[in-house]
Amino acid sequence: MTTNAMSDINLQVMWKRLLSVVEEQAQTLVRTAFSTSSREAGDISAGVFDLEGQMLAQAVTGTPGHINSMARAVKHFLKVFPAATMKDGDSYFTNDPWKGTGHLNDLTIVSPTFKNGKMVALFACTSHLVDIGGLGPSSDGKQVYHEGLFIPIMPLAREGEMDEWILNLVRANVREPIQVEGDIYALVACNETGSRRLLAMMEEYELDDLDELGEHIIRTSRKGMEDAINELPKGSWSASMRIDGYEAPIDLVAKLTIGDGEILVDFDGSSGPSEFGINCPMCYTEAYTSFGVKCVVGAGIPNNAGTLDAIRVIAPENTIVNAPHPRAVVARASIGHMLPDVVFGCLHQAMPGVVPAEGTSNLWNLKLGAGHGMTGPETKSPFMVMSFHSGGAGARPEQDGLSATPYPSGVRNVPVEITEAITPLVVWKKEYRENSGGPGKQRGGLGQTMIVANREDAPFGIFATFERVHFAPRGRDGGGEGAKGKLTLDTGTVLRNKGFQSIPKGEKLIVEMPGGGGYGDPKSRNPEHVAGDVLSGFIDREAAEAVYGVALTETLEVDGARTRQLRGGA
Repeated sequence: MTTNAMSDINLQVMWKRLLSVVEEQAQTLVRTAFSTSSREAGDISAGVFDLEGQMLAQAVTGTPGHINSMARAVKHFLKVFPAATMKDGDSYFTNDPWKGTGHLNDLTIVSPTFKNGKMVALFACTSHLVDIGGLGPSSDGKQVYHEGLFIPIMPLAREGEMDEWILNLVRANVREPIQVEGDIYALVACNETGSRRLLAMMEEYELDDLDELGEHIIRTSRKGMEDAINELPKGSWSASMRIDGYEAPIDLVAKLTIGDGEILVDFDGSSGPSEFGINCPMCYTEAYTSFGVKCVVGAGIPNNAGTLDAIRVIAPENTIVNAPHPRAVVARASIGHMLPDVVFGCLHQAMPGVVPAEGTSNLWNLKLGAGHGMTGPETKSPFMVMSFHSGGAGARPEQDGLSATPYPSGVRNVPVEITEAITPLVVWKKEYRENSGGPGKQRGGLGQTMIVANREDAPFGIFATFERVHFAPRGRDGGGEGAKGKLTLDTGTVLRNKGFQSIPKGEKLIVEMPGGGGYGDPKSRNPEHVAGDVLSGFIDREAAEAVYGVALTETLEVDGARTRQLRGGA
């Protein structure tokens, strides 16, 4: 770097370039990954960090749970392996839930970047592995030791040479060694791509280090976040939400305080830990809480150490949102994904008319498997697969909720053709679930119905980690609840929403996903929009009349006179 300070314009240009570097880093992981969760759903994260472990830039591709917890993880790596001990070509990895991204299935890899023999940056990335051993992705375990192979922060590669003994250890502990090993190599390639693109950028701009650029990014972002916070009313607001839990319902309680340039979220009052694997480590609680805040406050400011440091999250230890080792945590998303809704409950009081109604929030992923000692001797083709799907999101103040959309996780639904191609499963139905969106001036997003069977006439199993079965997503400002979820067999048997369960051969699994809550009085919804909902199959005629107060003709046009009568007009 030259001795003269770079202009703000140059710094901004390089900042944008750095964002493109990490996006290409992420795309490398997506395009080379073996598992459907990374390749099809984008359940990943990628970012670049300074030598102190501060995140300078993150890829937009990825999930808040991964990126916002990984943002803190690199500092843990540096405590074990200081920068001065790292060499060019090194890679380090861990799946420690408390130092990574919250459960053992997520693997984080950190790699240094060197220029002219001097370390200039660190790249990190995370991916969800299809299997890590143990009980599989089941919330039935009662300690983290039940949940699979625990990898502490340790070297994976030294000076470009992968440690085959470590890879042998991983292969020996997972049910899908080819997929898992392939994803590990994809993670390494992800960081290598980021490193190459960064070095090319540094050569182009004649940079010897990232010190000035990094300081500019963090300082500017923190200032922008502080300014955004200072535009808000000062004070404290509290909200709570009851969700299904495992053995008993869980209360999530938050108090949000807006101060000078800082927002504090305190989860004091939330339920104690579960005996099963739905507990949430603090890193994951921080990740989704800060994401909920960032969706509303300073949303246009790139995510990095500067913006994240303006949001503080605290929670009493040994609660459902701050579970200590060795609590079982494999399904920590059951809790973490609900936290933005709790945050929105606070922000709605401080900023009315801005945040959406509650949504499904919790992913309705079909974690399916057979064989491997799980489904008995009638099993024919053993498999493990993660297929991402979701219910409806909550209605927004001025727009309907998004249907079958995984908010807040940001992953994509996996095409059924992919699941059918790599397993013996067949998906007989995948369609919007009529009447599932909560009624309101703005309708909640629809859930979806899926019917799945094994075409080999053999049993298969589901690792259920579903929420919103007993407690529906709530509407806002007069909007109605979204529909609750259901998990049944075509024989009428009702399945539990948590834990591993076997589907007998010849039977079909029926998954009915929740809908998002509505926003505002349903009888203030535009009658033409109601008619369109009926025409599209989103609601039926009975709901149009009974809930929305809209009468329709035989040709599904609005009957103006009858509608005015139903709505109490002249």
